[in-house]
Amino acid sequence: MTAPTTDRARGAAPTGPVVLTIDDVSVDYLVDEPVHAVRNVSLELARGEVLGLAGESGCGKSTLAYAVTRLLKPPALVTGGRIEFHSREGYAVDLTAIRGEDLRQFRWDKVAMVFQGAMNSLNPVINVQAQLEDVFSTHRPEMKKAERRRRAGELLERVGVDRARLKAFPHELSGGMRQRVMIAMALALEPQVLIMDEPTTALDVVVQREILDEITRLRDELGFAVVFITHDLPLLLEISDRIAVMKEGRIVELADARTLYTRPQHEYTRTLLSSFPSLTGERGAFVRTGVDTTVPGPAAGRSTEEPDQGPDHDPDEHEEADA
Repeated sequence: MTAPTTDRARGAAPTGPVVLTIDDVSVDYLVDEPVHAVRNVSLELARGEVLGLAGESGCGKSTLAYAVTRLLKPPALVTGGRIEFHSREGYAVDLTAIRGEDLRQFRWDKVAMVFQGAMNSLNPVINVQAQLEDVFSTHRPEMKKAERRRRAGELLERVGVDRARLKAFPHELSGGMRQRVMIAMALALEPQVLIMDEPTTALDVVVQREILDEITRLRDELGFAVVFITHDLPLLLEISDRIAVMKEGRIVELADARTLYTRPQHEYTRTLLSSFPSLTGERGAFVRTGVDTTVPGPAAGRSTEEPDQGPDHDPDEHEEADA
């Protein structure tokens, strides 16, 4: 028997026109003992919105993203529900029904995805220019070679990479540059929805910040909506308009970022919020710029200033002492 959707799982409605509707979607892995990876998930994504999808590894976040983009492979199967894309041109596309060449043309043009692990997503034996131009060759066959080359250079510069890197191979780029190339490739056709699956995993915190700032700037510039998937809830609190918390294949809480941070309703959300170590010494009281710490909640009663650790402070020593 399916558990009824609670009010907190329905959450705050999106503001503005809806670009993507996920209605009661379920995904199973049909192995010897079937795994119910996504269970009756319903979400709406507004045009230009950043919707965060948080939860621990294995909760169904990436499976849901692959269901939206129709990239699931056997034994995974969408067993129920409806996914609908609402184009700015005024028509709707049922993503559970689209097939063949129509599906091939739809992907990357209307909904694009930045996959987890840029090194695994880029072809290691083809340079950046060829991989960017391939998007245009496939989806814009009428585009001339000189135009494809010019657009590829513009895409790199748009994400903060010098166009001189067009001739580089993936192994010649840093992790941050590879991730920027993946974002450039996803934005090549100016899609209306961008799904980002753990795009900052394995990057250091400085590069993470640069990538997040880049995503925010591009969203403001191009107006696409973002589904940002990660287990890193503090990161989502920084960049998301609304956040959906996922547990065991279900959405257990959905709210705007500020409400979820200051007044979490579900016990699992509170557990996630308290699981991140603090920069100020109080576990769970991580710093989020702009949050009013007088509001009751996880942030109440703490200072937002970091103590001066001194030039000889070694964070590894502190971790060993805690252990």
